[in-house]
Formats: sequence, C-alpha cells, structure tokens
Amino acid sequence: MGLVLTIDSGTTGVRTFAVNEQGVPLGFAYREFTQHFPRPGWVEHDPEEIWQAVQETLAEIVETTTEPVNAIGITNQRETVVVWDRRSGRPLHRAIVWQDRRTATRCEQLQDGGHLDLVRSTTGLVLDPYFSASKLEWLFNDGGVTPDEHVAFGTVDSWLVWKLTGGRHATDTSNACRTLLFDIGTMSWSDEMCALFGVPMTALGEVLPSSGRFGETTDDIATGANVPVSGIAGDQQAALFGQTCFWPGQAKNTYGTGSFVLMNVGSQRPDPVEGLLSTVAWTIEDETTYAYEGAIFVTGAASQWLRDGLRIIDDAAETGPLAASVADTGGVVFVPALTGLGSPYWDARARGTIVGLTRGTGRAEIVRATVESMAYQSRDVIEAMSAASGTVLSELRVDGGASVMEFLLQFQADQLGVPVVRASVAETTALGAAYLAGIAEGVWSGLDEVAGLASRSDADRRFEPNPDRERADADYAQWQRAVSRSLDWDLTE
Repeated sequence: MGLVLTIDSGTTGVRTFAVNEQGVPLGFAYREFTQHFPRPGWVEHDPEEIWQAVQETLAEIVETTTEPVNAIGITNQRETVVVWDRRSGRPLHRAIVWQDRRTATRCEQLQDGGHLDLVRSTTGLVLDPYFSASKLEWLFNDGGVTPDEHVAFGTVDSWLVWKLTGGRHATDTSNACRTLLFDIGTMSWSDEMCALFGVPMTALGEVLPSSGRFGETTDDIATGANVPVSGIAGDQQAALFGQTCFWPGQAKNTYGTGSFVLMNVGSQRPDPVEGLLSTVAWTIEDETTYAYEGAIFVTGAASQWLRDGLRIIDDAAETGPLAASVADTGGVVFVPALTGLGSPYWDARARGTIVGLTRGTGRAEIVRATVESMAYQSRDVIEAMSAASGTVLSELRVDGGASVMEFLLQFQADQLGVPVVRASVAETTALGAAYLAGIAEGVWSGLDEVAGLASRSDADRRFEPNPDRERADADYAQWQRAVSRSLDWDLTE
C-alpha cells in the first residue's frame, strides 16, 4: 500500500493531494499566492512564492499520513513563463502568467508578417500572447533577462521539477507543446520557432514522456529523499486523463474561469484546423496521444463580472438558481467577449454584447443569458471539433467549478443533443497527474486498470438531452447572430 501525491500548481494557488491505490483522493492542502498586476493587462507571479506554497502543502499532507509515498505527480497552469539562473537556481524575473496580454501587438506583427501558417503547421497553435514564446521574447528584449548560456526557461512544471530534484531541467510533452517553440510532429524543440522568437536552444529543458521518471526528491523535501517525480501534465490535459478519455472521440469540458474543451483524436497528429488548437494530450512510453482543444476565455468569469461589475448578484453561487427561476431569457443573448473571443473565433478585438433587451428584462433574464452563453460557446467548439475529426460525440464529460450548476449542464445537454456526464470526483486534474505518476511506478498497470478504477466510481449525475432539437437549434441561431455583432468591435490600436 502507499500513496501518490499530486502537486496542482494553478493560477491562484497550490493544492497538494494524496491519492490512494484505489484512485480516491484522501485530502489536500492549499496555499494561495499573490497575483501581481504591474500594468493593465499584465499578470505576474513570484516563482519563489509558488515554490514556498509547494513546500508547505507537501509538508502538511505528509504530516497527516503514515503511508509511504510511491510517487509524485505534477499538474500546472500552462504557458506561464519562468526563467532562472542555472548557477544559483534563482528566478531572473517574476513569472509571466498565461493571462498576460503584454505581447498582443508583437503577435499581431508576426501574424501580419506572414508567420501564422508556419506557426500553425509546426506547433498546432496560433499566434497569441496566451502562449509562452512571445512572453519569453519580451523578457529577453524588454525584461532585463540576458539570453546567455546560464539562463533556464520552463513552464511552472519545469521550475518545480528543478526545485524538487535539485537541478533536473525537464518538462513533459503536454507542457512543451504549449510554448510555441515545440514541433508536435517531430516531438522536439523547433529550431525555426526558437529563431523566430530569439530563444536560445540552450535555455530549453529536456522533453520527457508525461508518464515516466523526471528525477527523485532531495533530502530537504518534506517527503524525504528518493521519492520519484514520475508524472506531469498541463492542467487541461491532466483533466482529460483524469476523466479517463483514453480513446479517440472522447471529450471533456472543464468549466472554470474560462472553459477548456479537449477531444482525444488518437495517436496520429491531427491536421491544423482553423479555429481549433492541435495539442499533445500526453505521452506514455513512446506513444503520444493528441487532442483538439478549444479555449474559451470567459465562462465562470462572467458570473464574477455580474457580481463585481454590474452588481446584479451578491454571490456567484446565486447564478444557477437565479437562471433557473425564469422560463427563458425573454430574447436576451449575452456574448461574454470581455477579453476577446477564443476558439473557434480567435478574435482579440471582439467585445462583449448584450442584445435583445426590453423593458421587461430583469436581472434573472440577464443571469440566465450569462449561463446559457457558457453552453453556446462550448457548442461552438464541439461542433468545430466534430467536423474536423469526423467523430460524432456520444457524451460530454464535465468538471470544474461551474459544473455544480445543474441548470447549465441540462442546457448544455439540450444544446449538444448528447448526454452530459458530471464526474463524481471533482478533482479530475489532480487525479490525472496521479494516474500518470502511478502508471510510471507500477501502482497501476496501465490505462485499462485506471479506467476500471474510474468505472467503479459512478458518475455523479448524467444529464440526458431533450429530444426536441428545434428549440435548441433556434436558440443557437440567435446566439450566432449575436456573436456576429461582437466580432472585430474594438478598432483602437
């Protein structure tokens, strides 16, 4: 017997979980860390504060158990950039977070310069400040970081591996593929992408399979020395794995601040598709699984805006009950393009719109339109994925904070015309990293055993769609009309 520990280093804090051999999370410790906003649109974290949070949560979990720790897994906020000095191990700048938009103009310049096709064909991504490379370029050009042989770059997982193992510089394929520097065809760092962004190859770490040994802990870590760090995946890929979407055509949606829809497309790299990201889901041994991804920037954040911006609710928890309190929106449609639109539009100049207002519109109708927008945006992405993959979705597996809203999940099922299945274990991201680490160390034999563990833990609830498609399709057509009015709205430089 023994435990697998998972470090979940997110955007607002670190949670460390203990998972037993039955795949059941036994508890977690949490530490929040500081959000730094030096200028409008800029978001930074202190890498040392993140590491301190990891140390404290590991110590807290280890103190609560007498069982041995078999392995450590890591899952993390993706795309966030950390640079440090190889000699001292100290950060050279605050981490630039995935939400940071300081390089938007630079990305537009690269796109106008005709680089998009090369970027898409090499990395599967688009030219957007969301990804790591332009942030790293900014650090070298404007952030005071010298791109010499002593500088090390990594996403958050790589920084934590360095600290846990006493200096191993490595990442996994699911994180490397989010940097705009990685060729998802050759599964290696791209000379062309590094040249485009002025990144020296010497700054990059070794890219390893998601399930496999990255190193072992040093004796100053709370677990003690020689505990293998054996599984790493970016948070959304870890959630796909934790939802046991192991086979092509299976998909999950995580409803958080934004939403991330991933569909497993198998072991062949998918062709680039307009509006979707092609990404590495995970690599086990020498086999890589790919996914289509749709990134939706604002879902749960829209509820926060209703509370903090419009002040028409006092608590985000009111959103679901208030939405369900009216029969419909009375014709109101809300497109929450508050920071532009992500997949499948990728329009940084789109802006939020609320259309269809009348004197009969009340706050319940606006709140319901907000919740419905979460489902409409997901349908946008899933229809694009189905068309690209030639796969008809049989069900959608869901998790994330907003998945507690049963009205949302029923409306989502009605919009998609397929069942929506909510996981019984909310922490699918942490589970995914635990499974990857445990498979590497022989805690579980492979995908079939992990799928069996998950099947013994029944879904929390299954939402069946209304068979009447006419109403759902008419509502969706209204949504599409509203989206057309929000596109390319902000014409300021």
